[in-house]
Amino acid sequence: MKIAILSDTHAKKHNDKLFRLIDTLTKEVDMIIHAGDYISSNVVSKLREFNNFVGVWGNNDKGSIRDLLKEKEILSIEGYKIGLYHGHGNSKNTLQTAYDKFIDDKVDIIIFGHTHQPLVLTKNKVLMINPGSPSYKRREPWYSYVILEIEYKKINVLLQFFN
Repeated sequence: MKIAILSDTHAKKHNDKLFRLIDTLTKEVDMIIHAGDYISSNVVSKLREFNNFVGVWGNNDKGSIRDLLKEKEILSIEGYKIGLYHGHGNSKNTLQTAYDKFIDDKVDIIIFGHTHQPLVLTKNKVLMINPGSPSYKRREPWYSYVILEIEYKKINVLLQFFN
């Protein structure tokens, strides 16, 4: 299974570039996961046009977006248990916050966002993935997202960077 992972799109008014990326991804992947901070419900609507979309809300998502999505999700894909959470919380350590959110769930992979900084590492035998942001890079040099390829007993994580 080939999965596109997005987060922190922070879409405001002009979403053309983001929507073109989503249109391209829907032709190339089996699933899209978004780890929160859409800002605009138009982004959620666009992602929902794709049959296989899962997302959670982030700390900057308000009202209607929180009504549409959960704060935390757990998925089972190709024998792997995957936790999805934006990463917000009281701690300044987003990685630890995301990890702690699933401490009792025994997940294999945690997908989170919040920092806008792409990251792939393992923490106590859990694969931690933050795709960064495809549309609001903050201080990062590039926009980014992740392509996650999962097969039975095999995982491939591809960080995608672009200007």
